[in-house]
Amino acid sequence: MGEKVQNDKDGVSYDTNTTPREGVVEGMPLFAKELIAGGVAGGVAKTIVAPLERVKILFQTRSDFHNIGLLASFRRIAKTEGLFGFYRGNGASVARIVPYAALHYMAYEQYRRHIDHNFPGMGSGPVVDLLAGSLSGGTAVLFTYPLDLVRTKLAYQVVDTPKLNMKEAMSSEHAFRGIRDCFSRTYRDAGIRGLYRGVAPSLYGIFPYSGLKFYFYEKMKSHVPGDYRKNMMVKLACGSVAGLLGQTFTYPLDVVRRQMQVQRLHGSSSQLKGTMGTLVMIVQKEGWKHLFSGLSINYLKVVPSVAIGFTVYDTMKVYLKVPPREKAIVEMATNKRETQTTTLPSSQ
Repeated sequence: MGEKVQNDKDGVSYDTNTTPREGVVEGMPLFAKELIAGGVAGGVAKTIVAPLERVKILFQTRSDFHNIGLLASFRRIAKTEGLFGFYRGNGASVARIVPYAALHYMAYEQYRRHIDHNFPGMGSGPVVDLLAGSLSGGTAVLFTYPLDLVRTKLAYQVVDTPKLNMKEAMSSEHAFRGIRDCFSRTYRDAGIRGLYRGVAPSLYGIFPYSGLKFYFYEKMKSHVPGDYRKNMMVKLACGSVAGLLGQTFTYPLDVVRRQMQVQRLHGSSSQLKGTMGTLVMIVQKEGWKHLFSGLSINYLKVVPSVAIGFTVYDTMKVYLKVPPREKAIVEMATNKRETQTTTLPSSQ
């Protein structure tokens, strides 16, 4: 059977022939394919790095963990909570990251095509990736932030001894019974505003982080010879550096966000007042170095997480036969012209 193959700028081959089994995939709308690819990429990457994510959150929000160091923190969790302790809050994390990543990648592609189609004067280089990535990150955060808040609250909880029962935990750590309990109690205590506490620094951080992440990833790939762009190790390397550089510039805002999310669990009578108030309080009480608390762990987490995310996403796009961006833009323009043509007679 002859095959008709076309290559996109990343050197990825797309087989245009289909089998009956592939008909379902071919019949899916483009945005649905991108949602699926992004959701799978986010879920796989987040699950792999879940233990590092748990320790990082404890570093950011609990001085007792920050003071004992990385290895001792791992030993403490293993001793008191077992293997499950490393995945505490991961259910909420995956429940959040799947729709978040799906929206993030899909919105990025949509914004990218919209800019290329409607503002051709901007070109199609990494600067457009910076803009599209920033907008897509903000869009995804606004839709999924309550899930991130719940994930952080669940991960913040620490059971000091294996024999500690739920009643004792409730009195000492305000323990939540799960995702639904955390949602309902947070909403009951503070309403919708409670579910979005800390969203401001999230948006401040996600706009530059998401934009820089896509910018560096696409910029580095543009310098890779076409024959090597489809190589998985190349994608992993580009994704690693992109995540590393993007996170370095925005990490202090991530610390502020975590502190705002768990402030009600500290048992303190004083309430933090917004992003700047939280930032000032952290510096006054903990010192400016605390703004980078857990950054070394985050490096260990970000490198595989972003690298795996980009690699799985690109792989899923090939599997789902997502067309090259240039072809999708041409189809978008064609559909727009056809729509205008069909609606013109009825308006006369």
